[in-house]
Amino acid sequence: MSFFTKRLGLIAVVLLCNFTLNSYASTGADSVILYTPYTKITVAPGQIIDYPIDLLNKSQELINADLTISGLPAGWNYSMKSSVFTIRQLSVLPGQGKNFNLTLEVPLKVNKGSYRFRVMAGNFAVLPLTVVVSEQGTFRTEFMSEQPNMQGSTTSTFSFQASLKNRTSEKQMYALMADAPGGWTVTFKANYKNVTSVEVNANSDVDVTIDIDPPDMIEAKTYKIPVRAITTTTSASFDLEVAITGSFSMELTTPTGLLSSTITAGDQKRIELIIRNTGTAELNDIKLTSSNPVNWEVTFDPKSVVKLEPGNGTQVFATIKAAKQAIAGDYVTHIDARTPGASARTSFRMSVKTPLLWGWVGILIIVGATGTVYYLFRKYGRR
Repeated sequence: MSFFTKRLGLIAVVLLCNFTLNSYASTGADSVILYTPYTKITVAPGQIIDYPIDLLNKSQELINADLTISGLPAGWNYSMKSSVFTIRQLSVLPGQGKNFNLTLEVPLKVNKGSYRFRVMAGNFAVLPLTVVVSEQGTFRTEFMSEQPNMQGSTTSTFSFQASLKNRTSEKQMYALMADAPGGWTVTFKANYKNVTSVEVNANSDVDVTIDIDPPDMIEAKTYKIPVRAITTTTSASFDLEVAITGSFSMELTTPTGLLSSTITAGDQKRIELIIRNTGTAELNDIKLTSSNPVNWEVTFDPKSVVKLEPGNGTQVFATIKAAKQAIAGDYVTHIDARTPGASARTSFRMSVKTPLLWGWVGILIIVGATGTVYYLFRKYGRR
């Protein structure tokens, strides 16, 4: 190799080194910047993070930067988009910038803690990011109610508000079921419609209304009703509690069912009545009252009943006194039995008869009038 050839080679090497150094200086670490304002954020499991990121080119050269993610844990999915396009590389003119969005999906099944990763624009710039997961993540279903217990009578309909949460990464179709005692009716509602199943998107929840209707005649006590939401891969359940206080109802009648009798004006009659507790709850402090015809009187023995157990009956007496001036005819007396939880009414018809004495007086008046007419006819009839 000649001296001239060696000299040319040396010059070429020097020029190449100078070009490389100048190029590096013009596009060095300080000349290209990746920027986002959200470098450390706290999220819950299953949350989606949307980072707005700017790629700024402060150099004098056009750059073509490959966009990559480094250090992201397994199971964390991401995508990078600019406008509507999914991108893997950005080209930025000197002195300009380009923006793109990094969408990061935090898994549902993730441990609580801090997770660090980097966004890289080729060899030009690195953007370190930190995600703090605030709670322990799960891959499960949650089915719950903030108010799982209610109290009422057998005539009540118990309406519970529940939330069904799909804490999985896929859409789920849940079958809704209840293990209620015989005779009970349980209805599920979602979006104001009766349903037997409901679809819930991944990491979403649906409000479910659970209406429970107990049988009319059941024992007053507390009942537990398990409800479940089931798919082929996951399920959840909880217990609803219904405290039955019993139904309040009663009947007022006579032992024979006959609700009529006869009475003489001014007289009184003692009538036997039966109060029956036809509900499932105990009746207390039953008061007896009446609505009477004018100048009639009604008294009770006893005046009230302290306690009456479900299914039992008790005997009371009503003494009805007719008005002295009552004329013959039918008179109705309304008798009421009342307690704070229930009431009953019966109407008793009394037929008034004229006293026997007045009958004889009437006959005597007629006879006297007839005799007077006969006497006058005999005395003055021939004149």
